[in-house]
Amino acid sequence: MPCAENGFAAYGLRGTPGTEAFWDGAGTPASVPAGDGGWLTLFLWRGSSAYIDFESWSPPVPLRRWSGTDCWYAEVRMPPRLRVTYRFVAGDGAYADPFNPAGAGGDRSIATTPGLPPQPHWPAVGADDVLPVPRTRVRWASERLGGRRTVRVHPAGGGGPVVLLLDGDDWLHLHPATAAFDSAVACGDMPAVTLVFLPAKDREAEFACAPALWESVRDELPALVAEAGVPADWDHLVVAGQSLGGLSAMYAALEFPDVVSRLALQSPSFWWEPGAPDRPDPLGGPVGGALAARLRQRPDLSRLRVAFDVGEHETRMLPHCESAEALAAQAGATVRVSRSPSDHDRAGWRHALLRDVAWALER
Repeated sequence: MPCAENGFAAYGLRGTPGTEAFWDGAGTPASVPAGDGGWLTLFLWRGSSAYIDFESWSPPVPLRRWSGTDCWYAEVRMPPRLRVTYRFVAGDGAYADPFNPAGAGGDRSIATTPGLPPQPHWPAVGADDVLPVPRTRVRWASERLGGRRTVRVHPAGGGGPVVLLLDGDDWLHLHPATAAFDSAVACGDMPAVTLVFLPAKDREAEFACAPALWESVRDELPALVAEAGVPADWDHLVVAGQSLGGLSAMYAALEFPDVVSRLALQSPSFWWEPGAPDRPDPLGGPVGGALAARLRQRPDLSRLRVAFDVGEHETRMLPHCESAEALAAQAGATVRVSRSPSDHDRAGWRHALLRDVAWALER
């Protein structure tokens, strides 16, 4: 705990909190061991009253003021292994942590407990950085889905097998997937690929185990990408999906096996079944939801290669995912299972995304 004499010296910070000398040397989050085997992590904010908004892992944490200064702080207990997205909320605005170089879009940062391995290929993104957006864009007016959407396309390493990124706008604007895939290809960690960033207009409708999205992907999207002149191998398509996107991707592998046979799934929402989102406890239904029921029919999944990853802190998601993982293996799929040190959070998903797309492309 901080004290008036030493300030935050236990965290490696020098000077009296709130002074210019203190702020000149401030760098957080900073962690020290806690008695329970986890960590006590210090967060700092300079200005007025604020709170920390964590993504999924924790309720909001209010900041305390240091002795009438402009220094606000919180000491947060964290488990031994955690990577989490967070932001400061002050007044009507949300802000990235100005003392943390690990950013995630304009108003988010990433905290990592000591000892976790790095996430190679993902560049640090500061609050003022503008993420690169692929130059090639496809205007898609789908007859089945309705409406118009802009699909960005990027040939990493010159292009190759298509990697269809569901919730594509998040991977464009929050986490720099274009730069990360370029780096992974350049380092030889995966072959050249063609990234197709597919945005959702209505996630709950499009990802809720409905055929329209995948009929459109099968019948409309390849021709549009070809017209854009980007090399794209749809025969070795990998679909990458998170949360409801992961549910939809697994549904596609079951119902459209000639189209989808390689998957990289992070925290897939296998709790889903019709009506579940409207219940007071959406995750409280049958374990594995609608897809587990479909998998128990033992479809032939011998052509399917699927990587499952879920955050080790997603305690209520784990039984649903474990059920689907086991049933997919029993149905003949080639299965890879891993757990990330995160909650329901892209800070954990992004490392699994690169690693598992590369694995899915192995022949």
